[in-house]
Amino acid sequence: MATAAEWLEGARPRTLPTGISPVLAGTAIAWWYGQFDPGVAVLCLVVALALVVGVNFANDYSDGVRGADDNRVGPQRLVGSGAADPRTVRNAALGCFGMAGLAGLAAVSITGYWWLLVVGVACVLAAWFYTGGRHPYGYLGLGEIFVFVFFGLVAVGGTVYLQLGRVPAAGWASACGIGLLACAVLVTNNLRDIASDTAAGKRTLETRLGDRATRWLYVAIVLLCVVCALAVAALTTWWALLALVALVLLAPACRSLLAGATGMDLVATLKATGQGELLWAVGLFIGIGIGLLT
Repeated sequence: MATAAEWLEGARPRTLPTGISPVLAGTAIAWWYGQFDPGVAVLCLVVALALVVGVNFANDYSDGVRGADDNRVGPQRLVGSGAADPRTVRNAALGCFGMAGLAGLAAVSITGYWWLLVVGVACVLAAWFYTGGRHPYGYLGLGEIFVFVFFGLVAVGGTVYLQLGRVPAAGWASACGIGLLACAVLVTNNLRDIASDTAAGKRTLETRLGDRATRWLYVAIVLLCVVCALAVAALTTWWALLALVALVLLAPACRSLLAGATGMDLVATLKATGQGELLWAVGLFIGIGIGLLT
């Protein structure tokens, strides 16, 4: 039986990078335009981490009670493995969403951008109904859209806006890069689960595309992230190309997928992809810093 620690270890490739990366990338852009606010950045980080941990718990709960995790490959989830009571996991998700709400309320009270509370509510609803409710959109092949919009455009754009009061073109290019890499994490996760998702009636984009097309989708996403890094660099400083250090992890991941990696090999690719997303953001942040100091 899987323990909570084992589940969290399996969730970490998505949880930490997808929470930290958009805030780092967004703060880098705000910094470039002279409006770096450490306090607001920390609150944005709390919101992002609480939301991504909350959506992991919510997915664990909803997929578990539906039986979608009964034949999961790799680290087991709490509900699907029987390691935790479903109500406990559901309450953990709601607690995380509540924490995100409080941090978001603090951020908008400092900046005065109260309309962003509507965006925050949309984030929570999108997180819950990804696999929750009667008609979860994650079961309809729309998960990548959710991830790109909320963990890319909204998370990065919101971080920039709260500090700068606007989102310049470089901010949107950065948001697209982070959103695409977050999608790459989901694509890898769902590629690993094609067989179990198909059996459970979970019609993800990957079950619709099939194994081979999904692997090429991952490669296309990585290439688009390179384009996004180039766009950010052209709009700010060429030092921003340090974001491409992420290819140290993402290029081998592409080779592994195209070579036909399956099972636990895909778990390793999932971890490398999450780390690559974080490295993209760290490289961008450091590059922006160097550009400002030179």
